[in-house]
Amino acid sequence: MPGFRFHDLRHTGQTLAASTGATVKDLMRRLGHASPVASYRYLHAVDGRDAEIASALSELAAHGNAAKLPRAIVMKH
Repeated sequence: MPGFRFHDLRHTGQTLAASTGATVKDLMRRLGHASPVASYRYLHAVDGRDAEIASALSELAAHGNAAKLPRAIVMKH
């Protein structure tokens, strides 16, 4: 494929990892980054999660106990 680079696979993999909920620390470890700055570029995949976060916070308020919340926020499409 013209214009395809190995780095494109690396970027796609990390973007997908970020979209599943990987943290900056997770991405740093996976990529071998010493600083979080480079890992932040992959977090564009989680933009727009405000509604899911607000819903999880509402659940916390309703239950009054974080132990009753799911371990991760699941994005619904």
